Amino acid sequence: MSRKHKHDHEEHIDESWLIPYADLLTLLLATFIVLYSMSSVDVRKFEELSQAFNIALNSGVGVLDNPSITERGPKQEEIIVENPEDKKKKEEEARRQELMKKEQEDLEKLKKSLDTYIKKNGLMTDLETKLNQSQLMITISDNALFASGSAVLRDDSKDLASAISKMLQQYPEYEIIVSGHTDNEPISTREFKSNWDLSSSRAIRFMDVLLQNTGLKPERFSAIGYGEYRPVTANTSVEGRAKNRRVEVSIIRKYIDPDSAEQIPATPKQ
Repeated sequence: MSRKHKHDHEEHIDESWLIPYADLLTLLLATFIVLYSMSSVDVRKFEELSQAFNIALNSGVGVLDNPSITERGPKQEEIIVENPEDKKKKEEEARRQELMKKEQEDLEKLKKSLDTYIKKNGLMTDLETKLNQSQLMITISDNALFASGSAVLRDDSKDLASAISKMLQQYPEYEIIVSGHTDNEPISTREFKSNWDLSSSRAIRFMDVLLQNTGLKPERFSAIGYGEYRPVTANTSVEGRAKNRRVEVSIIRKYIDPDSAEQIPATPKQ
């Protein structure tokens, strides 16, 4: 009796669904890898990620096939080549900031020396110092320097000028402007035809005494007479007119921040 051997034939299951399923898993895996590797917002990384997704979804190429996404490790940093011109500008700005800092220290030290001298000699009512973004200014009342209507320095005021000169000698590279100011009382004498003449002469005479110290450079000095036209207060009282009669010694900054430099104040209303 012959037996018939029954052969079981395995059925071949349709596995075409595995292809899109595998692509989906690959896409999700790549997404999590990229998101994990992005420790900070990087526009370029986002653009590359978007481009990779477009390629994967539109052309069927797997995300992991994009080397720009897979080759970069989570801690890899971009190497940025700085423009030589930008580098030079940064170095110049850093150097400028350093010089500004040194200048501020110098002017603060000079102001402290002047204030100490003023206090020691009881000159608080006649002298004042002010440091701002453009200069260190020493304001001297005319009573401490000249007789009324005169441009001849009093003998006791020469000691003051000499003391200021010695302090300035420590900082010889600054521009110094000596300016004379009067009140609005008119003057007309044989020596002075106007307040212009009086204020200019007073500025020059005081500058002459400052320059008697040979350590100072005359080419860095200038004298200006403003007459009655730069008052610090109204000329409507005796006290006001006394404040306006003055000599100012301005030590001009060499390095000024344009964003914070103070403008010349407007003339007060009379």
